[in-house]
Amino acid sequence: MLFEKEVERVGYLSRSVPEGIDLAKEILRLKKEKNAVILAHYYVHPDIQKLADHIGDSLALAQVSKRTESDIIVFCGVHFMAETAKILNPSKKVLLPDLHAGCSLADSADEDAFRAFKNQHPHAVVVSYINCTAKVKAMSDYICTSSNAVDVVNAIPADKEIIFAPDENLGKYVQKMTGRKMHIWEGACIVHVNISMDKLNGLLVKYPDAELIAHPECLTEVLDKAHFIGSTKALLEYVQRSTASTFIVATEAGILFKMREAVPHKKIIPAPALESNTCACSECPYMKMNTLEKLYNALHYELPEIKLDEEIMVGARKALDNMLAIS
Repeated sequence: MLFEKEVERVGYLSRSVPEGIDLAKEILRLKKEKNAVILAHYYVHPDIQKLADHIGDSLALAQVSKRTESDIIVFCGVHFMAETAKILNPSKKVLLPDLHAGCSLADSADEDAFRAFKNQHPHAVVVSYINCTAKVKAMSDYICTSSNAVDVVNAIPADKEIIFAPDENLGKYVQKMTGRKMHIWEGACIVHVNISMDKLNGLLVKYPDAELIAHPECLTEVLDKAHFIGSTKALLEYVQRSTASTFIVATEAGILFKMREAVPHKKIIPAPALESNTCACSECPYMKMNTLEKLYNALHYELPEIKLDEEIMVGARKALDNMLAIS
């Protein structure tokens, strides 16, 4: 890959962080020196969230990235998020601390397979969840996030056929909330489908007064038991306004840091993962690929940089702008 040759040339892959440096201090120095902004998703490690200029979900970070005046955007998240920032800021340098920080959901919608699916429904309006590749975004009419998916679908005239991709669980939830029948792509997020229903039921018995709150990417059987369903940001806001004192949170465990920071007097319990013999939480391995060391190197070398074909960016930007106009 061209990227690998470039980073080998500057020593990015082989050179470790200098010994004895204060990583946090150096990251902040480099950020100021290079007029960079650090964006972090709720799911990355708390050490990165503490240094970020903006922390949020996909919608909030897309909105922030579009209005930033910084020369460099460092996106501590996963690949499709950094691509989104580049699409909205074609003239800015967008960096991702680890280029291999992908997304199981985005990977589930291959460009060629999605094009074939779209061709089966040539008159349909295509609504794609933001957790997809730039190439899929470019084939879409609207992008949505878990925060605004219902609003986006409701904005489409009732006589229009709709394709919804790539998250099947979110699609089913939106279909239920809007009453719109849609052609739904069968993709899923490994984090949200990895929640154990049996262990979750055990927690609900153990904590009978707890409120189960869930992300709409979760399986239907989880959502059916939830007291509240919402995006990552909506879940954070809910624990702050609810009168309940205990919550079981069915989403990626990274959000627990901000929840506990916001409501330290409340008990926040992560929903248990399938493969664990304990109540261990479900975590995204790709989000956790972001580290302070990689963030430092990204700022120092200004790599890895997200680069996209102009034709793809134009099509994807139109779909993103359609979403942002609604939001």
